[in-house]
Amino acid sequence: MQIKKFFGNWIFLNLLGAVLLFAGLTLGAGLLLNVITKHNQEISVPDLTGKSVPEADKYLAARGMRAEVTDSVYIKRMERGVVYRQNPEPGSHVKKGRRILLTINAVNPKKVTMPNLVGYSLRQAKAELLSRGLNLGRLIYVEDIATNNVLKQLYGNREIKPGTQVESEARIDLVVGLNNLDNMTYVPYVTGMKYLSAVSAVQDNSLNVSGLHFDYTVRDYADSLDAVVYRQTPEISEEPLLMGSEVTLYLTTDVTKVPEKPEPSDSTETLTSFPK
Repeated sequence: MQIKKFFGNWIFLNLLGAVLLFAGLTLGAGLLLNVITKHNQEISVPDLTGKSVPEADKYLAARGMRAEVTDSVYIKRMERGVVYRQNPEPGSHVKKGRRILLTINAVNPKKVTMPNLVGYSLRQAKAELLSRGLNLGRLIYVEDIATNNVLKQLYGNREIKPGTQVESEARIDLVVGLNNLDNMTYVPYVTGMKYLSAVSAVQDNSLNVSGLHFDYTVRDYADSLDAVVYRQTPEISEEPLLMGSEVTLYLTTDVTKVPEKPEPSDSTETLTSFPK
C-alpha cells in the first residue's frame, strides 16, 4: 500500500516525467546534431598534385568537396598551371563541402634580376647566383692572371648585362680566369651524394658536369632530387685534372646500387679537398 501510494504521488510522477522528458530531449538533440554535422561521415582528401585546376575542381566536386586556388609558385621543371601543393594534404579526412586550398605552378615564369658577377671569385659568384634563385652553368676557363676570377657572365651563349630580367632558375655560364701556375684540381668523390649536392661539389672543385644519366627508377623531377650518384666518370684518382674538365654522373633512387666508399689513403685524402 505504501509503495502504491508513493508511486501514485503526483510529485513523484512529475519528477519522473521531467526525467523522461530531459532524456528524450538529450537523445533527440544528439541525433539531430549528428545529422547536421554528418558525424562519422568524413571524406578522404585525394592527391591533386599535377592536375589542372579544372580537373581538380571536377574531381573534388564529384566527391563533395570544393577547390579554391589561393597561391602560386614557379617550378621550372613542372607543367605550368597545375596543382603543386594542397591544404589539407592528401589522405586527410574532412567533412563534406570542405574547401581544398590549392597552390598552383604559375603560368608565367618568375623573373629575377641578373647581378653583376664580374670581378667576383667563383665561390662568391656561385653564392650570389643561388641567393637570386639562379643556377651556375658551365665554367669556361681562359688564360688570366687570377684563377677562378669571373671575367664574363653568359646566358644562352650571350653576355648578359647586370640588371637584365631572366627567368628564375636560369643557368648562368661564367667565363673565369686560369693562371698557368694554378690550373689543376682533383675529382671529388661524390658517389652516394644526392643529385644537387653532387653537382655542387663538382663545381666547387672547378669542374663541369658534362652529363647526368638517371636510371629507370627516376621518373620525374621530384625523384631526381632524391636520386644519389652510384657511379662517376672519372672516378677519384691520384692524378690531377685541368680546371674546367668534365665529370659524368650516374644517378638512381635505388641505394643498393651505391658502392661502399673506399678507404682513404695518404695519397687520396686530398682528392676531395676543394681548390681555394
